[in-house]
Amino acid sequence: LKKVFKIKTKNRDWEDLTMDPEGNLYIGNFGNNENESKKLSILIVSAEDLASDEKNIKPKKIKFRYPEQNKFPPKKSKRHFDCEAFFYFKNHLYLFTKSRDPKHPEITKLYQLPVKQGEYEAKFLAEFNTCEDDECWVTSADINKGGTQIALLTENSVYMFDDINETDFFKSKYKRHIFEYSTQKESVAFKNDSTLYIAVEYLGTDGGNLYTFDIQN
Repeated sequence: LKKVFKIKTKNRDWEDLTMDPEGNLYIGNFGNNENESKKLSILIVSAEDLASDEKNIKPKKIKFRYPEQNKFPPKKSKRHFDCEAFFYFKNHLYLFTKSRDPKHPEITKLYQLPVKQGEYEAKFLAEFNTCEDDECWVTSADINKGGTQIALLTENSVYMFDDINETDFFKSKYKRHIFEYSTQKESVAFKNDSTLYIAVEYLGTDGGNLYTFDIQN
């Protein structure tokens, strides 16, 4: 361990992490399994606080809502407002949702938010279909340092988008890498342009492992 500190706010459902080039940390407090929450947010822990000796850090908050959601929860066929994946890119945060619609679990929707503290309506950008079961829920996402590759992680695969179309990520060319077996894969990060780190959630008796994955194969 390099450092331990307490973030002075409630953990409603923290799901993913990202950082900007200045070293500010963003925590996605946007898990929403039942699509009922009106308290979705992203916490900002400043680079200055991370570098200090402070043991109790009060974060700033980006509060947001999805523009299409009018009921909490909506009917099952409209439950597309859970989220476990996001990253920072060029002064914005990009969120990838997971569908709780039992007939269409393959849909992930892409939203954009500013990185400043405040309250916002997330901007819908596009949607993408993974596969036809809930093992293809997007559980984490990352973009490489050069901003040319995106990784979208699911339980049984990772989607790699290359030569990024910055106006619509999903119009970039992509390749799906299917894993040999499904586990509860929850986190992905670029080690470099050819290798990913992938973490599997600990489920009491299994999991809790960190892997590397060669995306050039």
